[in-house]
Amino acid sequence: MFRAPSLITFPDSDVILGGPVSAPLDAQGAFAVTLPATDAPGMNPTGWSYSVAEQLAGVQMNRVYQVLLPAETPAVDIADIAPTDPTTPTYVAVRGDSAYEVAVKQGFAGTVAQWLASLIGPQGAKGDAGAQGVKGDKGDRGDQGVAGTAGAPGVVQSVNGISAAAVTLDAAAVHAVPDTAPGAPNGVAQLDATGKVPAAQLPASSGGGAVSTVAGKSPDGAGNVALVAADVGAVATTEKGAASGVATLGTDGILTSGQRPTYTAAQVGALATTARAAANGVASLDSTTRIPVAQMPTVVAKNSWTPQALGFAAWSFDPGSVANPAAKYLTPQRLYLTGVNITESTTVTKAVLFARGYGGVSTNRYMAGIYREDGTRVVASSAVALNQAGQETGALPAMVANHIGAVPLSFTSTTLTPGRYWVAWLMTVGGTADFSFFHVQNEAPVATANFFMTTTPFPRAWYIAAQSTLPTTVSPTASTALADHDIPIVALAA
Repeated sequence: MFRAPSLITFPDSDVILGGPVSAPLDAQGAFAVTLPATDAPGMNPTGWSYSVAEQLAGVQMNRVYQVLLPAETPAVDIADIAPTDPTTPTYVAVRGDSAYEVAVKQGFAGTVAQWLASLIGPQGAKGDAGAQGVKGDKGDRGDQGVAGTAGAPGVVQSVNGISAAAVTLDAAAVHAVPDTAPGAPNGVAQLDATGKVPAAQLPASSGGGAVSTVAGKSPDGAGNVALVAADVGAVATTEKGAASGVATLGTDGILTSGQRPTYTAAQVGALATTARAAANGVASLDSTTRIPVAQMPTVVAKNSWTPQALGFAAWSFDPGSVANPAAKYLTPQRLYLTGVNITESTTVTKAVLFARGYGGVSTNRYMAGIYREDGTRVVASSAVALNQAGQETGALPAMVANHIGAVPLSFTSTTLTPGRYWVAWLMTVGGTADFSFFHVQNEAPVATANFFMTTTPFPRAWYIAAQSTLPTTVSPTASTALADHDIPIVALAA
C-alpha cells in the first residue's frame, strides 16, 4: 500500500488527490501501479515522500518504509529501492540517470572512460591578465528575518493514514486478524499438528470429525467401515461370467464367444438350411447358379432340346424346328440383326452362325456383336477371318465335306442381364458368293418373326444396308431398317 499526504492538490489543473493506493500481488507475486511523482510541479504540499506498507500473508512482521519517486525516473522496480538494511534511513531516494547514461541515451557509443575522455578538450591559449578592479565598501548588516512555521516531527508524515508524533497501530489498522482471534468465538479456526482443524472447533452437525455410519454400516472399533458390492448397489466381480450373473466383454468390447446365446433360424426370422430344396421350402442353385431342372415346376418343359443341351448359351430359335432350311449368300455390307431372349444372367464370348462356307473366307472381313433392346451396343468384335463351317470336332463327314455347321466369331466376354437383345452379323467387304448361311425362309416384305403386339414391340429379324462396321446405336424404327429378307439362324455361346 502506498500512502501520500491525506490530500494533494494541483491548483493550476483543478485536480485533488487523496487516500492510499493499494497494489495487490498477482499469481506470480508481481504488481504494477501508477503514482504521482513526489516532485511533480504545481503540487501542494511539496517535499513529501510515500509511505510504503507491506502486507504479506504468513509474515509475522511486515515492513513500513519511505520512498521518493522523482519525475526524472518514471519507471521504478520496488525491489531496487526497498531498504534491506535496518540501519539505513526510512526512505530510499530513487537514483536518476547519470550523465554518462544520459549521453548513451542521446546516442553516445563507448565506455565510461571513453565518455570522460571526450569531455576534455584541447587546452586553449593563455589569456591576457585583466585590470585591477576598484575595492568595494563594506555594507550594512541586515535585519533578522521572521522565524518560519515549525515542521512535523521527523521525516514520516503519517503511518496508515494516522499523522502523530507517536503512532500506535492495531490489527485493524493494518488489515490483520488480532492475535487473540485464533480459537476464540467469532475469531478464526486453528490448525493442529497435522494441518487439520481440531474436532473441538468443528460444528456439531459434522459429528465431531468421526464417521457414524457409511451406507448404513457403523464403524468397527478402529473406526473403519468395510463395504461390499451390494452395499453400494453394485454387482460383485465374482458374478462376471457366472450363471445368473452378468456377461463378460472381451478386449474388443463385444461379448465373448462362450457367453453368446444360440438362436434358431425361426428366432431370427430366417429359414433353416433344411428348407433348401425341400417341399414347401426354397429352391437351391447348382454350381452354375441355376435352378436344377428337378426343382422346376411342371409348366416348364422338361426333357426338351434347349440351347444348353447343344452347347449354346442362347439361340434365336431351335434350328431343328425349321422346315427345309436353304443356304443363301451373305449380302456384303448388310448388318443382319436377329433377336434372342435372355431370361437369366448369361455370360457369352461368341456369336455363332449356322452357315455353309466357301473359299476365300480366311480374309479379315467378318464382324459380330450384340445390341440391347434400346438400340445401344453391348459388345462388338473387330474384323476377323473365319474358319469354314462344319469343321467342329466330332462333326458328321457330310458336314466336314460340304462345309456345313456352326461358325463361331469371338468377342470380349460379356454378361447379359435378363432382357431382349439382337445378335448382329456383318461381312464388311467381299463378293456376293463369298459366304452363305442357312436361314428361315421368308416370302413377305416383313419377316414373319416380327409378330408382336404394339404394347411391347420387338422385331426379331431386320437389317440395315450399306454398313462397313457395327454402329454404336441402331433403331428398328428408322427409315433405313428393312425386314424383306430370309432370317439367319444364330446363337450365342460361352
